[in-house]
Amino acid sequence: MTQETLFGGALIGTSPLVSGAATIAFAFILAGFGCALWRVMRGPSLADRVVALDLVTLLAVAFLGVFAIASHESAFLDVAITLALVGFLATLAFARYAERKAARTGGREALDD
Repeated sequence: MTQETLFGGALIGTSPLVSGAATIAFAFILAGFGCALWRVMRGPSLADRVVALDLVTLLAVAFLGVFAIASHESAFLDVAITLALVGFLATLAFARYAERKAARTGGREALDD
């Protein structure tokens, strides 16, 4: 059985099923990143951009989770949990900003660019 090494010598590909599932998961996560980043840039409103940015954070957490499984390195799970918490707090901060902006200008049109 051949074993490939990834970065610091962590094993990947020890099981064909795990290796194949990780490859497919990485492809879907990459496609999701592309779609979410497109929505962040295109908008059309602040609310769309906030939701897309939250999706980018979620996809980064998913990437770290799949990478932790593929590389057999549990330290990436700690990073994923921390990133999820920071992403949640950032989403709350953006929502509060959007709420204050809407209250200041007097309506839903404040959420549009």
